[in-house]
Amino acid sequence: MSSGPIEGNAVIGQSGGPTAVINASLAGVVEGLQSVGAIKKILGMHHGVRGLTQDNLVDLSDMGSATLDALCKTPSAALGSTRDKPDMDYCKRIFESCRKHDIRYFFYCGGNDSSDACRIVNEVSNNAGYELRCFHVPKTVDNDLVMNDHTPGFPSAARFVAKALMADSADNASLPGIKVNIIMGRHAGFLTAASALARNDAGDGPHLIYMPEVDFDLERFVQDVADVYDKLGRCQIAVSEGIQDKDGQSIGAMLIQGETDAHGNVQLSGSGALGDQLANVLKAKLTATGGKPPRVRADTLGYMQRCYPDQSPVDVREARGAGRYAAEIAAQGDIDGSIAIVRTNDSPYESGYKRIELSDVAAKTKHMDPSYIKGTNDVSDAFLDYVRPLVGELPTFAKI
Repeated sequence: MSSGPIEGNAVIGQSGGPTAVINASLAGVVEGLQSVGAIKKILGMHHGVRGLTQDNLVDLSDMGSATLDALCKTPSAALGSTRDKPDMDYCKRIFESCRKHDIRYFFYCGGNDSSDACRIVNEVSNNAGYELRCFHVPKTVDNDLVMNDHTPGFPSAARFVAKALMADSADNASLPGIKVNIIMGRHAGFLTAASALARNDAGDGPHLIYMPEVDFDLERFVQDVADVYDKLGRCQIAVSEGIQDKDGQSIGAMLIQGETDAHGNVQLSGSGALGDQLANVLKAKLTATGGKPPRVRADTLGYMQRCYPDQSPVDVREARGAGRYAAEIAAQGDIDGSIAIVRTNDSPYESGYKRIELSDVAAKTKHMDPSYIKGTNDVSDAFLDYVRPLVGELPTFAKI
């Protein structure tokens, strides 16, 4: 394999759930490649690798700085995304499309399944003796990629959750009752945990936070809510969509039993079943015989968490930087890899990037560190210190 740039075309795709900053990563890759003279064209795949195999490509080579800057402020996946999970045969078709279009640089912005696709495509090209530099640019609001301090997309989604729960807590205080909020996070509780940033003063919600890392017990949940409700006359609750029982069974999946995606995941965020069911349980369990049930409501924040156009400044900067770094090391001669964000300083917050092996991140899931969890229904100060610099400044509310 050669060092330095290799002549040919580059292709970029986006995969998985869109985020508020995945386009910033796209912009970073494009601007990082534009100064590489050996690269003849920079191509974008429409709807990820599916578009590549169908020759559904767009030329991004001449995108100007104004367009790239505007792209960084644009939520969702500008090229279109896909939930396809390529197996070996699919990856062979991807490789043949790369060879057909003289593609020598392959960049895929996505989560751990996207990194696995990069890994397989890289193996296929290596076995064929065809130099194809394959790089994974990280993305996921769940913040569950291993070897990353955090993942592009998470800080902006965490910012949305914090602000949504701040407003919801004020609403809950105005008309006291019990409020259940279901938040994204199938296997990791980072996004639900970020709801704790909504607390400005004592008594502010969320009063209870439930994450997948802690076994969920329904009877304990009812007692937790009852204790807060008896003390404050209200209770605001943040619940991860991925909560599971002591046997590892997903509470939401058991209740919903709905459609699954290509990865076998039951659709959780598009359904209000979990919140509604928990609300029904609370009404039934907390109503005295012959008495009036408490006021219980439930909301599922759903897909709005992913792409809300109120980005974390840190998130935009790091997402763009991760894309640019991937382009730079590919041009310098690295053959493959995934880009990880590393925290280099806590106060003031500073970060950088490093290349890690595709096999180190592919198809693996990071969970919240036990030091970030407090008891069975809260987060620790260590988690708040971790997440606070990522989301940017939050509003403060007046109280009378």
